[in-house]
Amino acid sequence: MFSKEEAYRIKKEFWISYGTYMKLQMNAEGNRTNWVNYKTDVKGIFFRTDIERKFAEVSIEIAHPDPSVQELIYEQFEMYDNVLKGYLGEDWVWTKDDYDEQGKQIATIKTRLENVSIFRESDWPELISFLKQRMINLDEFWCDHKESFDMFKEL
Repeated sequence: MFSKEEAYRIKKEFWISYGTYMKLQMNAEGNRTNWVNYKTDVKGIFFRTDIERKFAEVSIEIAHPDPSVQELIYEQFEMYDNVLKGYLGEDWVWTKDDYDEQGKQIATIKTRLENVSIFRESDWPELISFLKQRMINLDEFWCDHKESFDMFKEL
């Protein structure tokens, strides 16, 4: 078991390592991207990466302050289900009624890698590979189709 300070240090070290590794990776449009804190530039749409003690996760989080707009954004993604799957190369879990850590209702589209831990440095190559490929795939989808979500920028 790790102290809070040690756990914080390990997590920080991992994210710095991942960020440094990904810094060399340009996005699909040939631009530099902050892969750790990916910006979609559309209110309420986030590409998230998360690693816990027993799993890693990459997700599209739809968390718009207006529930009706959130539902419209989710429905827009549903219309792109097969296209998104083509970019991702795998099935992700779609949850229209999910909740964030604060208990706020959100929608998610996500995938998970089980039986890995940020606290096992030997897992880091697998974790980085998992995150990298999925974020690159999401970025390619987003660069090609973000204009279809532009209508939500001002809502």
